[in-house]
Amino acid sequence: MDFLCKTADFNQFKTECTVIFTAATNTLSAIAQNADTLCEGQISRLIKSGDFKNQVGNSAWFYPSTGKSARILVVATGLKTANASLDSETFISLAEATAQALCSKSLKQASIHLNDIAVEDQPVQWISQTLSSRITSAAYRYTQTKKVDELPLLAKVTLCTDKAQLTAAKKGATLGAAVGQGINTARTLGDLPGNICTPTYLANEAKLLAKKSTKFTTKIVEAAEMKKLGMGSLLSVSAGSDQPPKLIVMEYKGKASKAPNVIVGKGITFDTGGISLKAGAGMDEMKYDMCGAASVLGTMHTLVELGAPVHVVAVIAAAENMPSGRATKPGDVVTSMSGKTIEVLNTDAEGRLVLCDALTYVERFKPKSVVDIATLTGACVIALGHHATGLFSNEQALADKLLEAGKQTHDRAWQMPLWDEYKKSLKSNFADLANIGGREAGSVTAACFLSYFTESYPWAHLDVAGTAWNSGANKGATGRPVSLLVNYLLNNA
Repeated sequence: MDFLCKTADFNQFKTECTVIFTAATNTLSAIAQNADTLCEGQISRLIKSGDFKNQVGNSAWFYPSTGKSARILVVATGLKTANASLDSETFISLAEATAQALCSKSLKQASIHLNDIAVEDQPVQWISQTLSSRITSAAYRYTQTKKVDELPLLAKVTLCTDKAQLTAAKKGATLGAAVGQGINTARTLGDLPGNICTPTYLANEAKLLAKKSTKFTTKIVEAAEMKKLGMGSLLSVSAGSDQPPKLIVMEYKGKASKAPNVIVGKGITFDTGGISLKAGAGMDEMKYDMCGAASVLGTMHTLVELGAPVHVVAVIAAAENMPSGRATKPGDVVTSMSGKTIEVLNTDAEGRLVLCDALTYVERFKPKSVVDIATLTGACVIALGHHATGLFSNEQALADKLLEAGKQTHDRAWQMPLWDEYKKSLKSNFADLANIGGREAGSVTAACFLSYFTESYPWAHLDVAGTAWNSGANKGATGRPVSLLVNYLLNNA
């Protein structure tokens, strides 16, 4: 999808659809008044009748008999007056509603007028970025293994603003479109079934990404090399599977720096639970256990698309967790790359076992920071539901940056405790650590486990078990937390 920015008044050029924002009250915005004239008073009559409520994101389609726009989409701001400003959170809701409405029609192109919209403490670049990312993401359709009757046709969106804001609007549209593409990359990978999206498939996707930029390199650490490196913890997870594990190492050097920011993704391409077998109901959704890895690939896709001036290393620990005669058993003791031994009390707590070796591996990059992303615990879903990502960190300054990045993009996280008191539950009589604590505070003890392998650098853990995908009728990957990660990496280059 292409986003253009131009200086243009309402009804100045031909378009299939014009989007305007207005308070759906008796006082219409200037552009809405012009649209109402073209529509022979239909907009004002609909508002006066009470049939068009002044609720944020409420929209209505109009088909003027004259003018250069075949359709006019009027979107209500919920404001009491036409010239008031929205807060940023409300505008994000408005942008999402607008994107959904646009992508519900078979449109090839549309124009959006920005002059009648203002957001408190946010420039037009942020407005443009928010709209373009939401529209790009709303156009996503899963087509890899099913036929779709009507593919989205929206190919071009023109954002109209005044001349003074044009450069900022263009920057925002470029960034927003790239973020949207990264989100859609993560969603596609998440939605693919486990028989297609294997560890090898993820490795090949990383190799393809490396072909898009001379600043991007990909290295695949195979099982034999993992064994030499002492990655007994990661290898213990893949032991029962016929699919070979992969440690996928990507580096994007958009600027020269000695200390990169590092992101690490959990890539369990299917999780049966292993010998600690999961219940059958809902097990199909365990293809989403690689959404941490998907978000890492989506983030790197965005950075490459932007040619961003950042230095980022991305590592994916990819494996399939299956039961077989070779599988790791509860009570087995494995040795991690760090040298710490781990008693595997539950083979369904496998994400931390692949991550701990990946987190040890990234020490070689002398990182400025490390953020891991994982669908790690159902306990995090119980604690935070599906709205906020769980955030744990050993450095408050890093946690604050991630929280702010999530707030700016509405891809929010919530900080959870990482206290020493919780570590007591990880004690083992037969190894340095047990891989699970008790039933209580499961997301916290999982993060505490990872903290034992991250003592040499600033580290944060994002538990996305509740935010990486939706269940039920709207089942599908969300692409979170790509927008949070991109924002964080660009802000802290």
